[in-house]
Amino acid sequence: MTETLGKHIREALPGLELREGEPLSGHTSFRIGGPARLLALPGSAEELAALCRLLRRLGEKPLILGNGSNVLAPDEGLDRVVVVTAGAEGCTLRGCELEAECGAALAALSARAAKAGLGGLVFACGIPGTLGGALVMNAGAYGGEMKDVTAETRLLDENLEERVFRGEEQGFGYRRSAFTGDMVLLSAKLRLSPGDPEALREECRVLLEKRRASQPLDLPSAGSAFKRPEGAYAAALIDGCGLKGLRIGGAMVSEKHAGFIVNAGGATAADVKRLLETVAERVYKETGYTLEPEIRML
Repeated sequence: MTETLGKHIREALPGLELREGEPLSGHTSFRIGGPARLLALPGSAEELAALCRLLRRLGEKPLILGNGSNVLAPDEGLDRVVVVTAGAEGCTLRGCELEAECGAALAALSARAAKAGLGGLVFACGIPGTLGGALVMNAGAYGGEMKDVTAETRLLDENLEERVFRGEEQGFGYRRSAFTGDMVLLSAKLRLSPGDPEALREECRVLLEKRRASQPLDLPSAGSAFKRPEGAYAAALIDGCGLKGLRIGGAMVSEKHAGFIVNAGGATAADVKRLLETVAERVYKETGYTLEPEIRML
C-alpha cells in the first residue's frame, strides 16, 4: 500500500522529496519518535498545496509538521503521511512588509528583518519553529507575539480551497489562533516598522544571550512544557514544588529552567508523557493550579 501511494505521489509530483519509514526523531527538536509511513518534503508553498490536494484525492489525511519544535512524536511512529514544511521557506521584503512561506524559520525571518532595519519581530529571534507553527499557536516571547505583526495569512481551508485571513479573522489569543488542524497554512504577510539596523541587531543579541543564560538549549526539548496558568507561572510553580531534576527514564525536568522537560539521554515519548503527568499532578496537589501541556502530542 505504501509503495502504491508513493508511486502515485512521485508520478504526480516528480520533483517532490519523499521518504519511506523515515524516523520522526530526526524531524523533532525532542529527538524522539518512530518512523512515518511516508514523509514528504515539499520545496515551496505551491508544491505543499498541490501535495495536500493530491493526498485528499488519494484518501489520505496528512500530518503537517514544521520544525517539530513544539511536538512529541510517538515511539511507535505514525502510520500516515507526514509533510514537513521546512523546505517552503521563500521570503520577500517590500518596504515595511515581509511576506514569507510557512516553512521559513522564524528566527531567520527575525534576523533578516533586523538586518533590513525593520522592527517588530525581534522578540522571535530565538524561537526555533517555523512561521506556520508560530502562527498556529500565536508564538511569543519577551512581550511580543505573532498577533502584533501578522497582517494576513494565506491558507488552504478544510475543503482545500485557498483563502486569506486578515486582521481579527486570524483569531489570535494566548497560544491560540483561528487556524485549525484541518487547515494548511501556506504563507503570511508581516507588517513591520522602520528601525535602526544596528540597534535591532543589538537587541537581538541581548535577547539571545538572555535565552542562552536561562534556558537549557544544550539538551533536546520542545520548549516550554506547560502553558502559563492564569495568575501564575508554570516554571515558578514547578520549581516551588522542588521538581527540578525530577527524572523518568531519559526525560527530566530541566535543572536550569523548571518550565522545560529535556531529553537527558535516550528519552522515549512514554517517558515524557509520564513526566508531564507526574509534574502536573504534584503541582495541582501542592498548589491547586492546573497545568496544561503546551507540547503538542502527535
